[in-house]
Amino acid sequence: MLHTVGLEVLHAGVRTTVQDLGRTGFAHLGVPRSGAVDAGALRLANRLTGNPPGAAGLEILLGGVRVRATRAVTLAVTGAQCPIRIGSRPADPGLPLAVPAGAVVTIGRATAGLRAYLAVGGGIAVPPVLGSRSTDTLSGLGPDPVRDGDLLPVGPAIGPPPGVDVAPYPPPPPNLRLRVWPGPRDDWFTLAARARLFAAEYQVSSDTDRVGARLTGPPLERAIDGELPSEGLVLGAIQVPADGRPLIFLADHPTTGGYPVIGVVDPADVDLLAQARPGTPVRFTVVG
Repeated sequence: MLHTVGLEVLHAGVRTTVQDLGRTGFAHLGVPRSGAVDAGALRLANRLTGNPPGAAGLEILLGGVRVRATRAVTLAVTGAQCPIRIGSRPADPGLPLAVPAGAVVTIGRATAGLRAYLAVGGGIAVPPVLGSRSTDTLSGLGPDPVRDGDLLPVGPAIGPPPGVDVAPYPPPPPNLRLRVWPGPRDDWFTLAARARLFAAEYQVSSDTDRVGARLTGPPLERAIDGELPSEGLVLGAIQVPADGRPLIFLADHPTTGGYPVIGVVDPADVDLLAQARPGTPVRFTVVG
């Protein structure tokens, strides 16, 4: 399949990476899933550009990116709310955007949320590694983070963009309420700690990235003080390190860990956490 340069990166922003829906099926080899932290936002951007849901796009932290289309393309931007310009004219997020050859697309600083997603018709066509084009910031697999001056190949358009007036992607809520499945090691914590997890309010800390979101708030005391052999970890696992503060694993999480996991955030709620800025209040609701 012929891939040609479609985007020239003029300004890469703070931390922009290529992401698709991740490389699944390799956890037994120690390879994380990776992929878009807000998978729903990437899927929507791909639908708006006529791509299959798993096509690779750009995950942009806090906006501040400029790219030049080296040929006519269709773009869409979803996720974090950012002002968009094509050349000198403003454009709307959540819509297919026709970009002529030579035009500069500017994605401004995010006014809400953390991560914006840019999809282009045909998908970002960097070489796949283990079946995925995602940049894994933990293991180093996949393409390097996007830098100023990069020339990004784009595949041929697969289908036309849908005829839509607007496909709104709601802004992140000011307070998160995440559904949690208890276990598998909730019995390593006192009854009071298990109750506190669902009664207390936590906040997203500044120590948050694609690997996980650390929370500040009341610590969770253990009922068992021994060492736990490393066990498998899944997306959304709430691990409790020695300081007792929960850590929720995101897309680039390790495949194993030695601290007990008190619960797992429901997969349908992980995208909410992907857009939560430091200081966002978090409460947990038990399910199951």
